[in-house]
Amino acid sequence: MKKLILDLDTGVDDALAISYALGSPEVELIGITGTYGNVLVEQGVRNALAVTDLLGHPEVKVYQGLPHSSTTDSFSVLPVSAFIHGENGIGDVDIPDSNRSVESEPAVDFIIDAVKTYGKDLIYVPTGPMTNIQAALKKAPEIKDEIGGIVLMGGALTVPGNCNACMEANISQDPEAADYLFRSGAPTTMIGLDVTLQTLLTYKETKRWRDLGTKAGTFLADMTDFYIKAYETTSPNLGGCGLHDPLAVGVAVDPTLVTTLPINMKVDLEGPTRGRTIGDVDRLNDPVKTMKVAVGVDVPRFLDEFMTRITNLAKNAK
Repeated sequence: MKKLILDLDTGVDDALAISYALGSPEVELIGITGTYGNVLVEQGVRNALAVTDLLGHPEVKVYQGLPHSSTTDSFSVLPVSAFIHGENGIGDVDIPDSNRSVESEPAVDFIIDAVKTYGKDLIYVPTGPMTNIQAALKKAPEIKDEIGGIVLMGGALTVPGNCNACMEANISQDPEAADYLFRSGAPTTMIGLDVTLQTLLTYKETKRWRDLGTKAGTFLADMTDFYIKAYETTSPNLGGCGLHDPLAVGVAVDPTLVTTLPINMKVDLEGPTRGRTIGDVDRLNDPVKTMKVAVGVDVPRFLDEFMTRITNLAKNAK
């Protein structure tokens, strides 16, 4: 059975990603590592603990990661992040704090230890900035050859970014860390805006969760409705909210959900295109492609898997 680590800045779609992983019998979620982005890292790990409790999985351990990018010494949540995810990151829905605490082991050390323990069975899924995995690769470079794979949510290759014309939000938080990962040689699949903005959720689907009449179903519906409402302002033409982070988990569970392009990638770090995820011309002709970029997605199959797994989880959560 595949083992998953989710590396989350636990906002709304991160919470949905947790739900997808917990609702997938093919994988075991062995831990959540916290990062910053949608919220401060402290709020993110609080959310991860509270959400896993509410969904009936208090066995999932949570590890606190690095609180800011590799090139800065602090981090502040952007107003747009609070608008999209709520001040508390989970749609301003109030759920009980967990009586558990984060683990004492730092997230970076847990990532390294997990690779050493599970090797090729381990899939690491970062859905925020790449700061924790960069630090892990710098501390233990050999894990790039030992890990089963990395499936990240971030970037945009064939569509514009959502921060500016070429930069996606997760990459924008730490372009240097993303570039380090992309050039590291670790087996990495990029799930970017190219495909995540094709996987949309509407109020019709969240009503199914609300109609379950469970605490978990009500929470998921309230939280996601907040997210959809924000999308009505930020992306009124879409007609729903993008399932960014859940799609990355979906691909970690079942890679056949997407069509990928094998291409060695980099992140621009200078000038007006800073943060752009693009093919690395220096490695264009390298016969070994360590990265794949998702450029197509089986939308009906993914949405069916998403709704089936999360609805069953929310129905049965105790």
